[in-house]
This record gives sequence, structure tokens and C-alpha cells, in this order.
Amino acid sequence: MSTEVEIGRGKRGRRAYAFDDIAIVPSRRTRDPEDINVSWQIDAFHVGMPVMGAPMDSAMSPATCIEIGRLGGIGVLNLEGLWTRYDDPGPLLDEIAGLEPGGATARMQQIYAEPVKPELITRRLAEIRAAGVTVTGALSPQRTQEFWRTVVEAGVDLFVIRGTTVSAEHVSSTREPLNLKRFIYELDVPVIVGGAASYMAALHLMRTGAAGVLVGFGGGAAHTTRQALGIQAPMATAVADVAAARRDYLDESGGRYVHVIADGAVSRSGDLIKAIACGADAVMMGAALSRASEAPGKGWHWGMEAHHAFLPRGERVRVGTVGPMEEILHGPSSVADGTTNMMGALRRAMATSGYSDVKEFQRVEVVVAPYQHQ
Repeated sequence: MSTEVEIGRGKRGRRAYAFDDIAIVPSRRTRDPEDINVSWQIDAFHVGMPVMGAPMDSAMSPATCIEIGRLGGIGVLNLEGLWTRYDDPGPLLDEIAGLEPGGATARMQQIYAEPVKPELITRRLAEIRAAGVTVTGALSPQRTQEFWRTVVEAGVDLFVIRGTTVSAEHVSSTREPLNLKRFIYELDVPVIVGGAASYMAALHLMRTGAAGVLVGFGGGAAHTTRQALGIQAPMATAVADVAAARRDYLDESGGRYVHVIADGAVSRSGDLIKAIACGADAVMMGAALSRASEAPGKGWHWGMEAHHAFLPRGERVRVGTVGPMEEILHGPSSVADGTTNMMGALRRAMATSGYSDVKEFQRVEVVVAPYQHQ
């Protein structure tokens, strides 16, 4: 039973926890890291690790989607990004990397004002498919009705509908909202949808028929949602709440399992590990992969919120470059800060805690242990 804290005489609130506020407690058993299985299966797609590359132009290009697929994960291409607006986005990516901080947002708004071109959506997805990896693209809820047919005809394996927050019941007096339940029912492609940050929001998204729910709101490295809108969902609590919705929906639906994917605040291996410990089946990483030498952002990281035409809620942030994507995901690591060899760290944490696969590891004991109290 959660305890509410009195904020004032007229308002109470739950205490919520970020990944930095919790730690994992080893069990009585340990295992050999070589015996640990970190693979993940969503719908018919079996991949070698529980990692998705976030659909952010600084991290995912067709080439890096292919690379993460080759390494055992799933890369998600932003189908409203530079790769579907420009035939050759290379010079613009170079320009964004070189912008002075004071004018970066305004110039990015100009660059992203170029319309999305359906023929480029088709071309980019075909490029990924030709490499023989899982093909996944993302649209915002606002553009899904406009481009979904192009995306499906191009041959995606998984379709991601991703916004800062997505609800199963969007109310609008100015336009016809996307009917998620009908859309997913009529689509012959598994759909991952989010973000959601609460038990009830996630439960309603699960009832639409989604194969997976993204968890997160305003907690990523490039987000300023808390400053701009006053909204944020600390990720440890958000993931645990959505995992509880998954459990209850499993009973309600008679056995239908919906995957929980932590999307935000997963910048280092410790965050990835604690996301799974809180109940995530997989994580979606942006900043962590923007540090790769192959990343389009060239050491910078930004999301779609950074160039919103009317109310930017993110910024371009410097994350640096730590090495190739293979080193970030599989090592070997030459640093001790959790930015490289993330799968090695996951295996080590699972082995130290006595769990042999990701599903089992969701049961590991955690404690509240904020870093400042160490």
C-alpha cells in the first residue's frame, strides 16, 4: 500500500522514485555470467538483447538501426525525422552538431519545418529491410493517420506510436482523434504504444490490443518537460506501476501478455538493470546510443520535443562519444561509469543476484537507497 505525503492542507501526493533512488539486493544464490540469457521476444520476433534504439535523429539512422539489429537489438527509425524529410540529411546533421547553444532551438525548428515525404519513408524502411534485421518505425499519434498506410506498405515488422504521452482516450474539439483500439485491431502489424506513466493509463493502452507499452514521461536526458510543463514521472515508480497493470491485465484478458518497455532515463547500464528489476521487459535507449561513434548526432543528443514548432520541451545536449555501438552494448569496456558493455553489466548483475533470464530478474529484491545517502 503506497503512502501519500501531505504537500499542503489541500493537496496530497505519492512519493515516487527514480532509478537513482533504488538499488538491487543480491539473493542467496549466484550464477556464472556465461549461463545468463538476456534475449527477449516480442510477438514473433526473437532478439538477442532487451534493447530498442529510441526513434531520435541523434541516435537512429537507417545505418544505426541496421547496426543495432546486427548486434541483437531493435532499432526504431523516427519516421518524422530528418531521414524522411531530406534526401541527404548529412549536411544538416553536421550543422546541428555545430550550432551555438543560444540559437540551436530556433535553427532546428527551421530545419524540421521541411515536410515529411512518403517516398522517403518507403526508401528508408526498404534500406533497413534489405539488411535482414527487424524493421521498426515510429510515428507520433498526430501523424499516424496521415502516414500509417505508407509505413505498413513499406513492410514494417513492428509499428511504434510514440509521443511524450499517449492515452487510449484522447479528447479533441478541433480534429478527429486516433481511435487506438480500432486502429490496432485493423492493423496486421504488432503495435508498441506510449508513453504512459501510470497504472491506469497503461491498463487502458493494454486494452487497445497493443503488443507493448512504452513507459516514461519527461525523464530523458534531452527533455525539459518538467521545466516547461511541470510534468515528470520518476521512472522506477512508473515502470513498477505499469508492470502491475501488465499483471492485472494478464488476469483480466485471460492470459494476454503485454510487454513493458522503459523509455527514458536509461542512460547507463545501472539504469537499464534497475528498469528490468522494476518490471520492464526491455528498454528503449536514446542518449546511451547517441554516444556511439556511428551515431548521427556526432556526440549531441536531441529528441522531437527539442524542435517543436510552438512549444519546445527539450534541448540539444552534449553527451560525447565513448566508442562504437558494439562496445557500448557488448564491450569490452575500458571505463567504469556504466556507459559501455551494457549487456555484460546486465549479465553480471543477474548472475550476482542469482537469476538466469530477464523474466526471472523482474522478481529481484530492490531497496530505496538514494545516492546522496551512500
